[in-house]
Amino acid sequence: MPYALVRLKVEDYAKWKLVFDQQGPPRKAGGSQGAQIFRNADDPNELLILFQWDDLEKLRQFAQSEGPEVRQRGGVTDQPDVYFLEEVEHVPA
Repeated sequence: MPYALVRLKVEDYAKWKLVFDQQGPPRKAGGSQGAQIFRNADDPNELLILFQWDDLEKLRQFAQSEGPEVRQRGGVTDQPDVYFLEEVEHVPA
């Protein structure tokens, strides 16, 4: 299963989360299988989001469609770092 890891900074988490949630239906329609959101313990406005997707090419297309307008509405304050990932191995505890 393909993944995307996104690192970004926001002005206000609650404002960003509202826009993120509004984008849920388009994400699902584009192949999203869900996501995990992490906050930096030392900077609560820095986020890491790990998305699971059903197809790498559809993931890349969706990432390109998320333009500056959506980031602006969500209060993103920097250029997000996006990494497209493929799981190599799951190592149990």
